Amino acid sequence: MTKIIGLTGGIGSGKTTIANYLHSFGIPIYIADDEARQLTQSKEITVALENTFGEAIFENGILNREKLAAIVFNEPEKLEQLNAIVHPVVKRHFENWLTDNNKASYIIYEAAILFESGSYKKCDIIITVTAPLETRVERVIKRDKTSRELILKRIKAQWTDEQRISKSNFVIENSSLEVAKQKADEILKILAITQKH
Repeated sequence: MTKIIGLTGGIGSGKTTIANYLHSFGIPIYIADDEARQLTQSKEITVALENTFGEAIFENGILNREKLAAIVFNEPEKLEQLNAIVHPVVKRHFENWLTDNNKASYIIYEAAILFESGSYKKCDIIITVTAPLETRVERVIKRDKTSRELILKRIKAQWTDEQRISKSNFVIENSSLEVAKQKADEILKILAITQKH
């Protein structure tokens, strides 16, 4: 039976970097945010988004993520509406992906809102990636060319590190990639995953 490793962490914690490092050991990874981004282009989701948030979030028929983010990170109930549209579709997509990868001993399900979405209940093991707040903010400003204010709103909309850690089996502190990789190696040893591809 394939075991699901849930990998989570707040925005800017570097969880995708850690996921890719673990992937280099031959573990299949499912990056929920990337898949959700792809799936939001599907007819099913675009119609639901337009019905819920109006035409203003689209430009020439293409979803404007910044406009959508500005709406949902200002109003918690709007964020809940967005999640109610996207999560069920991502969940179905992941279940199909899992079937395709059922020969693997372990797979990694990487999601920013692993706990908030309830996806953690399906995981056998949970790893939380943490980093100091300022490091996280700097990383996201560099990556997304966005404002500090918007990043802090997004951080506020997510669980705190303390909340995540209390429900996790392992924690990887990622202020330095070298230290984070060492911790990841320790976890792989414990799980008896050693072969690197």
